[in-house]
Amino acid sequence: MKYVSPIRLKVLMIMFFATGVIGIFVGLFVAPHQAPQAILIITFMGVVNISLGAFFGWVFLTQTQPSDDKRKKKRHNN
Repeated sequence: MKYVSPIRLKVLMIMFFATGVIGIFVGLFVAPHQAPQAILIITFMGVVNISLGAFFGWVFLTQTQPSDDKRKKKRHNN
């Protein structure tokens, strides 16, 4: 996987977690007068956003920065 800057990953994590929490809150507490299918879809989309935030958190915690040190690269004798 391509290296992504940590600042960009943090912004994506915050964005997905925030929209997920808002989606779950709206689906469970604000929209009870809506159709049951709408409540289920809004809540499910909130859970999907939280899952995406968790995925980007995992990428943030597990990625390693690529090495630009030319001494560490394997030398090919051609």
